[in-house]
Amino acid sequence: MSVSGDRTRPLKTLLILLLCLLAPASLLAQERERARVGLVLSGGGAKGMAHVGVLRVLEEMNIPVDVVVGTSAGSAVGALYASGMPVARIEEQFIELDWLSSFRDDPGRVYKPIRRKQDDWRFPVLPGLGVRADGLHVGGGIVAGQNLGFILNELTRNAALVEDFDRLAIPFRAVATDLATGEQVVIGRGNLAEAVRASMSIPGVYAPVELDGRLLVDGGVANNLPVSVARDMGADVIIAVDITDPLMDTDDLREAFSVVGQLTTLLTRRNTEQQLDLLDERDILIRPDLRGHTSADFYQAPLLFELGATAARNHASELRPLQVSRTDWTGYKARMATRAFSAGPIARIEIESSRRLARDFLRERIRQRVGEPLDVPALEEDLKRIYGLGYYETVSYSLSPSPDGTVLVIQPREKTWGPNYLSFGLGYEDNFDGETRFNIASALRMTELNRLGGEWHTGLQLGTEPWVRTQWYQPLDYGYDRFLALGGEYSRDNFGVYDEAGRQIAEVDVTFRSADLALGMELGGDAEARLTYTRGYATVDEEVGEPVAPDDAIHQGNLTLRLVHDSLNDSFFPTAGAFAGVKARFEREDLGSDRHFDSVTTLLLGTGSWQGLTLTGLLFAEDVTRGEAGVENHVRLGGFRRLSAFAPGQITGESAAMASAYASQSFGGPLMPWFAGVGFEAGNAWDSLSDASWDGSVRSWSLFAGVDTFLGPVQLAGAYNNQDNWSAYLNIGFSFTQLFY
Repeated sequence: MSVSGDRTRPLKTLLILLLCLLAPASLLAQERERARVGLVLSGGGAKGMAHVGVLRVLEEMNIPVDVVVGTSAGSAVGALYASGMPVARIEEQFIELDWLSSFRDDPGRVYKPIRRKQDDWRFPVLPGLGVRADGLHVGGGIVAGQNLGFILNELTRNAALVEDFDRLAIPFRAVATDLATGEQVVIGRGNLAEAVRASMSIPGVYAPVELDGRLLVDGGVANNLPVSVARDMGADVIIAVDITDPLMDTDDLREAFSVVGQLTTLLTRRNTEQQLDLLDERDILIRPDLRGHTSADFYQAPLLFELGATAARNHASELRPLQVSRTDWTGYKARMATRAFSAGPIARIEIESSRRLARDFLRERIRQRVGEPLDVPALEEDLKRIYGLGYYETVSYSLSPSPDGTVLVIQPREKTWGPNYLSFGLGYEDNFDGETRFNIASALRMTELNRLGGEWHTGLQLGTEPWVRTQWYQPLDYGYDRFLALGGEYSRDNFGVYDEAGRQIAEVDVTFRSADLALGMELGGDAEARLTYTRGYATVDEEVGEPVAPDDAIHQGNLTLRLVHDSLNDSFFPTAGAFAGVKARFEREDLGSDRHFDSVTTLLLGTGSWQGLTLTGLLFAEDVTRGEAGVENHVRLGGFRRLSAFAPGQITGESAAMASAYASQSFGGPLMPWFAGVGFEAGNAWDSLSDASWDGSVRSWSLFAGVDTFLGPVQLAGAYNNQDNWSAYLNIGFSFTQLFY
């Protein structure tokens, strides 16, 4: 028996050891079950980038987060972290982000159709005024949020298919405010980018976001530090990061901007203090020292990261109890990494309803194909071109899962203040020698007049060069590839006539009246071909000096073929892109004209950057290749950037050519841009370009400086020519493309 007992003792001992290892292990795990950590990130504009520094320290200390709640800027940072984006990647995104574009709706001139580009130098001011029978209307904010939507879609792309925010790598909530009631709205479902967009819609700056029948604005109005929301999600311990602005002292409240800022801070500070009262002794409050920094310091990202990290490290002793072992931390990070979502092939494309235009109008402009993976760059380019038409407040997209696969939903939001819009412009040129040209302009564009997108545009210019044009633009298909345009125009101009020695021998005031019908085709997004028949007449209203023009009306009738490519990024001061235009005009008696001639006009313009300089080159030529055009059709050079050292219109003739080059450098940063540069121009006017020669050309050198404004560049220039003459100019709103149109 004793022998038998001795033989079984090792087996019994092994069983006891296994029981000790297995059974108590589960009990030990239950005893060591950690507290559920909730991270609460407040709003504060650009200062919200300090949140990223806090996240970096939490990861350095192996502190897992179980719940993320954010308001405004805090919702943006929180959404990225909750979706599983690594902190280092979040930092890269914020440093590389074009923050200024988030405060602009216009995706860029290159995305506008040619007909918009043709007019935008004359009417550059688009104040967002809509015209209806009941009066003038404006939008819900200075910025509709078009570019912001693209930015947020890109940042949250990996979570685009997540409809329940509890399914993110970390459960997440964004807090917004119901504009009608002032109550907080906790967003835990839907489109993640749209949720963040709603949470950060600063009232009066960004237009409200409509979600589930409610208009939502910045969550800071109702709950800027949403501790209560994290508690409701089951957080045991709160890590609250408060970047709310402190209230200013009485001595600092002397200016209008400081008063408005104080009122805004009062709103957020009051609800923040209420949320701070909900914290207990286990919770941790982190307040980065952001004195001297504002909500607009978007280009201070690295410094703001470090300020947030420093504040978190100052609370290391309080944070340390929340640490987990290296093994547990590795498992936590692995679970976050496995939550990445992939859209896969697009199974279906849906277009949300558009009240005025057919769905096919939008579908024809979307190149994404069913059955292929989502091409985000191409899709965003298509949406920017749709937005460039000017019909929509925003044009966004979202992805949603379905039994068939991923559904791409195009979401056009029509302007509430449309569909008719006002625009304005100002042109000014003074050479300080008695030659002053001043024009103010306004236009009314009536859009979406039928399901194909018909438009009626009327422009009026008053001043030195009166001008009126009205035009009906009618697409012939949904894709805008083909169109008809019917228009009428009135203009008045002043022509100087000079002899071969450069002496002025006459001055003529001419009035033009015409009607035109055009058939055209868009050639991609940047080009257009147009054949136009024009019938009208010109009258000489006043003539001083030698008689050079007929006394009677001069009838005009012509066919014009025009080809245009325009990819310039700005009408007035382009830094990238090109313009190429060729226009052939055939004036004939059979078409109703008193003249018989052919002419060709060409403008080539290219611009780009080199060694920090913006370099621009231009070639312009207009040549009467057959017949005689008459004084009313003469080309006029002279004036600012048309051989600058000569007076406006001093160089005239039936044919003319000019070549010019400019180099400039920009200063002052994105908020107050100004520039300075040099230019060289050479050219002249002749009876025919076959008479042109370098020896027969005149040349002009110039220095210029200016500041870019909403009216276009305001430039001061001085010029000197090879005839020992000087000239100076103050110019507002010059565009190179004026030479062609």
